[in-house]
Amino acid sequence: MSRDMWKQGGNAVWLIFLYLTLLPFLSWGQSDGGEGLNTGRTPVYHYRVIRSYPHDRRAFTQGLVYERGFFYEGTGLHGHSTLRKVEPVSGRVLKEVKLAPYYFGEGITIFGDRIAQLTWKSRVGFVYDKTSFDLLHRFSYPGEGWGITYDGQRLIMSDGTSVLRFLSPRNYREISTLGVHDERGPVTGLNELEYLQGAVYANVWPTDRIAVIDPATGRITAWIDLKGLLGKTDVRGVDVLNGIAYDARGDRLFVTGKLWPKVFEIRSAIRPHLPGTKGSKAAESFR
Repeated sequence: MSRDMWKQGGNAVWLIFLYLTLLPFLSWGQSDGGEGLNTGRTPVYHYRVIRSYPHDRRAFTQGLVYERGFFYEGTGLHGHSTLRKVEPVSGRVLKEVKLAPYYFGEGITIFGDRIAQLTWKSRVGFVYDKTSFDLLHRFSYPGEGWGITYDGQRLIMSDGTSVLRFLSPRNYREISTLGVHDERGPVTGLNELEYLQGAVYANVWPTDRIAVIDPATGRITAWIDLKGLLGKTDVRGVDVLNGIAYDARGDRLFVTGKLWPKVFEIRSAIRPHLPGTKGSKAAESFR
Protein backbone atom coordinates (compact mmCIF):
# COMPACT_ATOMS: atom_id res chain seq x y z
CA MET A 1 0.00 0.00 0.00
CA SER A 2 1.36 3.43 -0.91
CA ARG A 3 1.95 6.16 1.65
CA ASP A 4 -0.82 8.31 0.08
CA MET A 5 -3.34 5.48 0.31
CA TRP A 6 -2.40 4.92 3.96
CA LYS A 7 -2.98 8.59 4.71
CA GLN A 8 -6.42 8.48 3.07
CA GLY A 9 -7.40 5.36 5.02
CA GLY A 10 -6.12 6.84 8.27
CA ASN A 11 -8.14 10.00 7.72
CA ALA A 12 -11.31 7.97 7.12
CA VAL A 13 -10.79 6.01 10.34
CA TRP A 14 -10.22 9.26 12.22
CA LEU A 15 -13.43 10.80 10.83
CA ILE A 16 -15.45 7.75 11.84
CA PHE A 17 -14.00 7.88 15.36
CA LEU A 18 -14.75 11.62 15.64
CA TYR A 19 -18.35 11.10 14.47
CA LEU A 20 -19.01 8.33 16.99
CA THR A 21 -17.52 10.46 19.77
CA LEU A 22 -19.70 13.47 19.00
CA LEU A 23 -22.89 11.55 18.24
CA PRO A 24 -24.38 11.81 21.78
CA PHE A 25 -23.94 15.58 21.74
CA LEU A 26 -25.45 15.95 18.29
CA SER A 27 -28.67 14.36 19.53
CA TRP A 28 -29.25 17.12 22.08
CA GLY A 29 -32.29 19.19 21.15
CA GLN A 30 -34.47 22.04 22.34
CA SER A 31 -38.17 22.47 21.67
CA ASP A 32 -40.97 24.76 22.87
CA GLY A 33 -38.63 26.52 25.28
CA GLY A 34 -37.59 23.31 27.02
CA GLU A 35 -34.42 21.30 27.01
CA GLY A 36 -33.83 17.58 26.74
CA LEU A 37 -32.13 14.71 25.03
CA ASN A 38 -33.80 12.99 22.13
CA THR A 39 -32.83 9.67 23.72
CA GLY A 40 -35.67 9.66 26.28
CA ARG A 41 -34.63 12.24 28.84
CA THR A 42 -37.63 14.07 30.29
CA PRO A 43 -37.57 17.71 29.14
CA VAL A 44 -37.35 20.51 31.70
CA TYR A 45 -39.26 23.74 31.11
CA HIS A 46 -39.03 27.11 32.76
CA TYR A 47 -41.62 29.79 33.49
CA ARG A 48 -42.61 33.40 33.24
CA VAL A 49 -44.43 35.27 36.04
CA ILE A 50 -47.55 37.00 34.72
CA ARG A 51 -48.83 38.42 37.99
CA SER A 52 -48.61 37.89 41.75
CA TYR A 53 -51.36 37.98 44.38
CA PRO A 54 -51.14 38.40 48.17
CA HIS A 55 -51.11 35.21 50.23
CA ASP A 56 -51.47 34.66 53.96
CA ARG A 57 -47.97 34.06 55.36
CA ARG A 58 -49.52 31.97 58.15
CA ALA A 59 -51.13 29.56 55.67
CA PHE A 60 -49.25 26.26 55.52
CA THR A 61 -50.66 25.53 52.08
CA GLN A 62 -51.46 21.88 51.39
CA GLY A 63 -54.07 22.23 48.64
CA LEU A 64 -55.12 24.96 46.23
CA VAL A 65 -58.05 25.16 43.77
CA TYR A 66 -59.42 27.99 41.64
CA GLU A 67 -63.08 28.19 40.68
CA ARG A 68 -65.32 31.02 39.51
CA GLY A 69 -63.13 33.87 40.69
CA PHE A 70 -62.00 32.47 44.04
CA PHE A 71 -59.23 30.36 45.52
CA TYR A 72 -60.14 27.45 47.75
CA GLU A 73 -57.28 26.49 50.01
CA GLY A 74 -56.52 23.70 52.44
CA THR A 75 -53.92 24.44 55.12
CA GLY A 76 -52.02 22.17 57.48
CA LEU A 77 -50.24 21.91 60.85
CA HIS A 78 -51.86 20.64 64.01
CA GLY A 79 -54.08 23.31 65.53
CA HIS A 80 -53.88 25.48 62.39
CA SER A 81 -55.48 23.32 59.71
CA THR A 82 -58.34 24.91 57.78
CA LEU A 83 -60.46 24.88 54.65
CA ARG A 84 -60.92 28.39 53.33
CA LYS A 85 -62.32 30.44 50.49
CA VAL A 86 -60.08 33.34 49.48
CA GLU A 87 -60.47 36.48 47.39
CA PRO A 88 -57.44 36.44 45.04
CA VAL A 89 -56.88 40.17 44.57
CA SER A 90 -56.84 41.01 48.28
CA GLY A 91 -55.91 37.67 49.81
CA ARG A 92 -58.83 38.11 52.19
CA VAL A 93 -60.32 34.94 53.69
CA LEU A 94 -64.06 35.02 52.95
CA LYS A 95 -65.06 31.72 54.55
CA GLU A 96 -63.21 29.28 56.77
CA VAL A 97 -63.66 25.98 58.59
CA LYS A 98 -61.12 24.93 61.19
CA LEU A 99 -60.21 21.28 61.63
CA ALA A 100 -59.95 19.74 65.10
CA PRO A 101 -56.42 20.31 66.47
CA TYR A 102 -55.51 16.62 66.24
CA TYR A 103 -55.96 16.70 62.44
CA PHE A 104 -53.19 17.82 60.10
CA GLY A 105 -54.98 19.10 56.99
CA GLU A 106 -53.73 18.16 53.54
CA GLY A 107 -54.80 18.48 49.89
CA ILE A 108 -58.22 19.57 48.64
CA THR A 109 -60.20 19.37 45.40
CA ILE A 110 -63.60 20.44 44.10
CA PHE A 111 -65.82 17.86 42.44
CA GLY A 112 -69.28 19.02 41.48
CA ASP A 113 -70.85 20.87 44.41
CA ARG A 114 -68.52 19.26 46.95
CA ILE A 115 -65.01 19.76 48.30
CA ALA A 116 -62.83 16.89 49.48
CA GLN A 117 -60.05 17.44 52.01
CA LEU A 118 -57.45 14.91 53.14
CA THR A 119 -55.57 14.62 56.40
CA TRP A 120 -51.95 13.56 56.76
CA LYS A 121 -51.72 10.58 59.10
CA SER A 122 -55.26 10.28 60.48
CA ARG A 123 -56.41 8.20 57.48
CA VAL A 124 -59.60 10.20 57.17
CA GLY A 125 -60.91 12.57 54.54
CA PHE A 126 -63.72 15.11 54.76
CA VAL A 127 -66.34 16.04 52.16
CA TYR A 128 -67.96 19.47 52.45
CA ASP A 129 -70.73 21.34 50.68
CA LYS A 130 -68.88 23.76 48.42
CA THR A 131 -71.13 26.71 49.19
CA SER A 132 -71.82 26.40 52.91
CA PHE A 133 -68.71 24.39 53.96
CA ASP A 134 -71.04 22.12 55.92
CA LEU A 135 -69.52 18.70 56.55
CA LEU A 136 -71.37 16.07 54.49
CA HIS A 137 -69.29 12.89 54.77
CA ARG A 138 -66.12 11.33 56.08
CA PHE A 139 -64.19 8.62 54.29
CA SER A 140 -61.17 6.55 55.19
CA TYR A 141 -58.09 5.38 53.30
CA PRO A 142 -54.95 3.43 54.15
CA GLY A 143 -51.63 5.17 54.68
CA GLU A 144 -51.07 8.90 54.46
CA GLY A 145 -52.98 11.59 52.60
CA TRP A 146 -51.02 14.27 50.71
CA GLY A 147 -52.64 15.65 47.55
CA ILE A 148 -55.95 15.16 45.75
CA THR A 149 -57.50 16.27 42.45
CA TYR A 150 -60.43 15.35 40.18
CA ASP A 151 -60.32 14.42 36.50
CA GLY A 152 -64.06 14.65 35.90
CA GLN A 153 -64.63 10.98 36.64
CA ARG A 154 -62.28 9.95 39.43
CA LEU A 155 -60.64 11.43 42.47
CA ILE A 156 -56.85 11.12 42.21
CA MET A 157 -54.87 10.99 45.44
CA SER A 158 -51.18 11.06 46.39
CA ASP A 159 -49.59 9.77 49.59
CA GLY A 160 -45.98 10.95 49.35
CA THR A 161 -44.82 7.84 47.52
CA SER A 162 -44.48 7.28 43.76
CA VAL A 163 -48.03 5.91 43.54
CA LEU A 164 -51.27 7.69 42.63
CA ARG A 165 -54.57 6.22 43.83
CA PHE A 166 -57.81 6.56 41.90
CA LEU A 167 -61.00 6.75 43.99
CA SER A 168 -64.68 6.65 43.16
CA PRO A 169 -66.33 10.05 43.80
CA ARG A 170 -69.48 8.22 44.87
CA ASN A 171 -68.21 5.99 47.66
CA TYR A 172 -64.52 7.04 47.89
CA ARG A 173 -63.34 3.48 47.45
CA GLU A 174 -60.07 2.82 45.66
CA ILE A 175 -60.55 1.83 42.00
CA SER A 176 -56.94 1.47 40.89
CA THR A 177 -53.39 2.65 41.45
CA LEU A 178 -50.70 4.00 39.13
CA GLY A 179 -46.93 4.10 39.57
CA VAL A 180 -45.30 7.36 38.51
CA HIS A 181 -41.87 7.33 36.90
CA ASP A 182 -39.47 9.06 34.58
CA GLU A 183 -36.64 7.58 32.54
CA ARG A 184 -34.64 6.87 35.72
CA GLY A 185 -37.36 5.02 37.60
CA PRO A 186 -40.05 5.73 40.23
CA VAL A 187 -40.45 9.34 41.40
CA THR A 188 -41.38 9.66 45.07
CA GLY A 189 -42.62 12.64 47.07
CA LEU A 190 -45.72 13.27 44.96
CA ASN A 191 -47.60 15.96 46.84
CA GLU A 192 -50.23 18.55 45.86
CA LEU A 193 -52.05 17.67 42.63
CA GLU A 194 -53.94 19.49 39.89
CA TYR A 195 -55.60 17.93 36.86
CA LEU A 196 -55.53 20.07 33.72
CA GLN A 197 -55.52 19.59 29.97
CA GLY A 198 -55.42 15.80 30.27
CA ALA A 199 -52.42 15.64 32.61
CA VAL A 200 -51.83 15.47 36.34
CA TYR A 201 -49.55 18.22 37.63
CA ALA A 202 -47.81 17.31 40.90
CA ASN A 203 -45.59 19.17 43.31
CA VAL A 204 -42.70 16.87 44.19
CA TRP A 205 -41.65 17.30 47.80
CA PRO A 206 -39.28 18.88 48.74
CA THR A 207 -38.19 20.22 45.33
CA ASP A 208 -38.95 23.34 43.30
CA ARG A 209 -40.28 21.22 40.44
CA ILE A 210 -43.69 20.25 39.15
CA ALA A 211 -44.05 16.88 37.45
CA VAL A 212 -46.42 16.63 34.48
CA ILE A 213 -47.79 13.09 34.53
CA ASP A 214 -49.60 11.08 31.87
CA PRO A 215 -52.50 9.54 33.87
CA ALA A 216 -52.75 6.62 31.45
CA THR A 217 -49.16 5.41 31.82
CA GLY A 218 -47.71 7.12 34.88
CA ARG A 219 -44.85 8.48 32.78
CA ILE A 220 -43.64 11.97 33.64
CA THR A 221 -43.73 13.72 30.27
CA ALA A 222 -42.16 16.97 31.45
CA TRP A 223 -40.82 18.91 34.42
CA ILE A 224 -41.49 22.57 35.21
CA ASP A 225 -38.59 24.09 37.15
CA LEU A 226 -39.82 26.91 39.44
CA LYS A 227 -36.49 27.66 41.07
CA GLY A 228 -36.10 31.35 41.92
CA LEU A 229 -39.82 32.09 41.97
CA LEU A 230 -39.61 33.94 45.29
CA GLY A 231 -37.47 37.05 45.48
CA LYS A 232 -34.78 37.53 48.12
CA THR A 233 -37.06 39.71 50.25
CA ASP A 234 -39.79 37.04 50.29
CA VAL A 235 -37.89 33.89 51.26
CA ARG A 236 -37.54 34.51 54.99
CA GLY A 237 -39.58 32.04 57.02
CA VAL A 238 -41.09 30.20 54.05
CA ASP A 239 -41.37 26.47 53.51
CA VAL A 240 -41.44 24.46 50.27
CA LEU A 241 -43.30 25.05 47.03
CA ASN A 242 -46.76 23.48 47.33
CA GLY A 243 -50.00 24.48 45.67
CA ILE A 244 -51.17 24.32 42.03
CA ALA A 245 -54.45 25.74 40.76
CA TYR A 246 -55.86 26.15 37.26
CA ASP A 247 -58.45 28.60 36.00
CA ALA A 248 -59.99 26.66 33.10
CA ARG A 249 -62.13 29.56 31.89
CA GLY A 250 -59.36 32.13 31.95
CA ASP A 251 -56.63 29.63 31.04
CA ARG A 252 -54.42 30.66 33.96
CA LEU A 253 -52.04 28.60 36.07
CA PHE A 254 -51.34 29.55 39.71
CA VAL A 255 -48.69 28.27 42.12
CA THR A 256 -47.71 29.04 45.70
CA GLY A 257 -46.05 27.43 48.71
CA LYS A 258 -46.28 26.80 52.42
CA LEU A 259 -46.09 30.09 54.36
CA TRP A 260 -45.44 31.99 51.14
CA PRO A 261 -46.40 35.68 50.93
CA LYS A 262 -47.60 35.40 47.33
CA VAL A 263 -49.55 33.32 44.85
CA PHE A 264 -48.05 33.51 41.36
CA GLU A 265 -49.80 33.33 38.03
CA ILE A 266 -47.25 31.77 35.71
CA ARG A 267 -46.91 30.69 32.11
CA SER A 268 -44.62 27.99 30.81
CA ALA A 269 -43.66 26.80 27.34
CA ILE A 270 -44.60 23.24 28.24
CA ARG A 271 -46.84 21.02 26.15
CA PRO A 272 -47.91 17.80 27.87
CA HIS A 273 -47.80 15.82 24.55
CA LEU A 274 -50.54 13.47 25.73
CA PRO A 275 -52.48 11.45 23.14
CA GLY A 276 -55.49 13.39 21.88
CA THR A 277 -54.69 16.41 24.07
CA LYS A 278 -54.29 19.94 22.82
CA GLY A 279 -52.21 22.20 25.02
CA SER A 280 -53.82 25.31 26.44
CA LYS A 281 -52.56 28.83 25.82
CA ALA A 282 -51.05 28.83 29.30
CA ALA A 283 -49.31 25.57 28.55
CA GLU A 284 -48.03 26.44 25.12
CA SER A 285 -46.39 29.80 24.82
CA PHE A 286 -44.72 32.71 26.52
CA ARG A 287 -46.69 35.94 26.18
